[in-house]
Amino acid sequence: MFEGIIIQIIDDEHQIRRLLDITLTANGAKTIQSSNAKEGMIDAATYNPSLIILDLGLPDMDGQQVLKMLREWYTRPIIVLSVRSTEDEIIAALDNGANDFLAKPFRAGEMQARIRAALRANESRKDLTVFEIENISIDFPNHIVKKNNELVRLTATEFSLLALFAKNTGRVLTHQYILKEVWGHTYLQQSQYLRVFVAQLRKKIEENPAKPKLLITESGIGYRFGE
Repeated sequence: MFEGIIIQIIDDEHQIRRLLDITLTANGAKTIQSSNAKEGMIDAATYNPSLIILDLGLPDMDGQQVLKMLREWYTRPIIVLSVRSTEDEIIAALDNGANDFLAKPFRAGEMQARIRAALRANESRKDLTVFEIENISIDFPNHIVKKNNELVRLTATEFSLLALFAKNTGRVLTHQYILKEVWGHTYLQQSQYLRVFVAQLRKKIEENPAKPKLLITESGIGYRFGE
């Protein structure tokens, strides 16, 4: 399942690291275990893992800060695994660059599924020029979108929004992150503005906009595209 994949676990709880190590190595992965932030940063730079599982409650530095520092150079998936699972913590982690968030205690099967989704999404973004999902194709260089091989007419803003989602397939994007990336910092509080554009986009790309299968709402947080 994870043959040839290196997964780094940054967590100060020995039992968590051991559980993840047993689960992941049984499925072919190689694990790198780091017990604090300092070790985690050094190991990430040394081994350049395929994916990082990061705890927020580290003894020497807050995990949110570690996440920010990693995202200054590390471009592969990061899944946050933490007992700190309030809405504010989840939103902060996603805004700071996490691809996904899983609360402790967790189920091993769910963790494996999240890892597979993150790895697939990361692979699909490499050298991305044309993206396909379900019955939708997106030609990024030429700004062409087709549904069932028929041209979909999008405004420039709608295309920018769809492109952002497609390039982050499987990742939960917060309202503020989307607003900042598509419209800029002055629109960070305009969640209603975003909902209007998402509704318009769904009408054009979803088979049933009332029951979307591509552009999924993550209640109170933001949106996830696909996966």
